[in-house]
Amino acid sequence: MKTLALIPARGGSKGVPRKNVQAIAGKPLIAWTVQAALACQQIDQVVVSTDDDEIARISRMWGADVPFMRPAELAQDDSPSIDTVLHALNCLPHFDAIVLLQPTSPLRTTGDIADCITYAIAQKANAVMSISEASQSPYWMVQLMEANRIKKIIDNPRSDHASRRQDLPTAYAFNGALYFALTDWLIQNRTFLTDETRAFVMPQQRSVDIDTPLDWKLAELLLTESL
Repeated sequence: MKTLALIPARGGSKGVPRKNVQAIAGKPLIAWTVQAALACQQIDQVVVSTDDDEIARISRMWGADVPFMRPAELAQDDSPSIDTVLHALNCLPHFDAIVLLQPTSPLRTTGDIADCITYAIAQKANAVMSISEASQSPYWMVQLMEANRIKKIIDNPRSDHASRRQDLPTAYAFNGALYFALTDWLIQNRTFLTDETRAFVMPQQRSVDIDTPLDWKLAELLLTESL
């Protein structure tokens, strides 16, 4: 099975401006994902999809291929991410499977990538997405209504709103680190997430998804500790 690792990295990030090329724990953010993918034996090519010349230059410097530049219409704030993936597969049609690796998950390791692909093959899965245990239980989450009235998002399985966490069902959330799919299946379905999609569970400490300056500080601390 010929597998493509695709790293999407547009230049117009908002939460942390220019985050893909900013140094974190000693190297550009995108370099952490490029290096993890390059070291994975199950990956045949590591490609960065970007609209930004600086991101392209730094990606190549760290060993990734940038065989095309992403069209501007696919690099807007509201551009669907699946369109970026399908554009890449149209440019590179000779792959059997794709692993989408967002650079905002720098704690994801080569081992995580390899284990996810191995799991997908063993399960004969058309698609796999990574998840991790949610830091907050959805049974404790509420909405604020008019006059600050509280409305539960979902009913607590126990009557006591202050139930201990260990008494509640374990909840998981997508962590954004790994998306795997067979290319023909993905082109047909135009999404990684269907009823067929399997879950690949990752630990919380490798599931930081950088979207805010606080996320950046946490990821930098964990990356520095791992060196």
